[in-house]
Amino acid sequence: MTASTTRRTTAARSRLAAVGAIAVAGALLLTGCGDQTKDNDSGSSETSAAPLADKLPQTIRDKGVIKVGSDIAYAPVEFKDGSGKTVGIDPDLAAAMGKQLGVTFEFENGTFDTLLGGLRSDRYDIAMSAMTDTKDRQEGVDSDTGKKVGEGVDFVDYFTAGVSIYTKKGDDQGIKTWADLCGKKLVVQRGTVSHDLAKAEAEKCPAGKTITIEAFDNDQQAQTRLRAGGADAGSSDFPVAAYAVKTSGGGKDFQLVGEQVDAAPYGIAVAKGDTELRDAIKAALDAVIENGEYQKVLEKWGVTEGAVEEATINGGK
Repeated sequence: MTASTTRRTTAARSRLAAVGAIAVAGALLLTGCGDQTKDNDSGSSETSAAPLADKLPQTIRDKGVIKVGSDIAYAPVEFKDGSGKTVGIDPDLAAAMGKQLGVTFEFENGTFDTLLGGLRSDRYDIAMSAMTDTKDRQEGVDSDTGKKVGEGVDFVDYFTAGVSIYTKKGDDQGIKTWADLCGKKLVVQRGTVSHDLAKAEAEKCPAGKTITIEAFDNDQQAQTRLRAGGADAGSSDFPVAAYAVKTSGGGKDFQLVGEQVDAAPYGIAVAKGDTELRDAIKAALDAVIENGEYQKVLEKWGVTEGAVEEATINGGK
């Protein structure tokens, strides 16, 4: 997702292969490190047993929890399954990192364009929500106004994705490129890269033929509007658009059109100055990449083409 400076988006990946069963929710929020006991220091004993626990700030080691801000309505990256459990690519990766660090990653639902604010106010320890790593976000700049709105964040990059356009199945409205959206109505999630790209493209359209953009709090609302015939097309990150095409209406609702654009890394956002936590997250990601758990998660969700070989800090442009 992505928003002005929070885009969930950017990335070009090829096919989203068949997505594996999504009912594996239980593993998502486990620390996976030894048996948990109920005494007061069970969290600290579990943390100390993990291979990378000593890299965490002491305050988080003591709590045994990393609070994660996330817009949990962005399948297959993070969403609620039929039982209400938080599942998806990000929760699975977080569970794998939790085993390395000896902590539980607790996902808290929030509107995408408020996640960085929640991070700045210490509501969350990190934000992990298919968020594109951009220079504006790193520097705390509002991409619409160019004005400084905060101190920015550091990103630990873990995946690459791009932006796609989709339409109702069998009714592509002649749309193949972003330029073809001129004179059309497009639905997007507010504050995402798709939203940014749409606004930029609208400025290029000929007079009297601009893009009508309708932005929603989450991607599912945008899909609902398009499904009901209230728009000509929708746009979101490729993994999300491809998942919607595959699953909505049993694959009968939508189709992808054109090519992905604007490939970029997804990053886990950490507050500026919180370098100890940032570096611990990076170490955990590198560990799960090296031990093969990372690849297994991407294979499970059919998104292996977005894989990276190592975690990177602030790799976004």
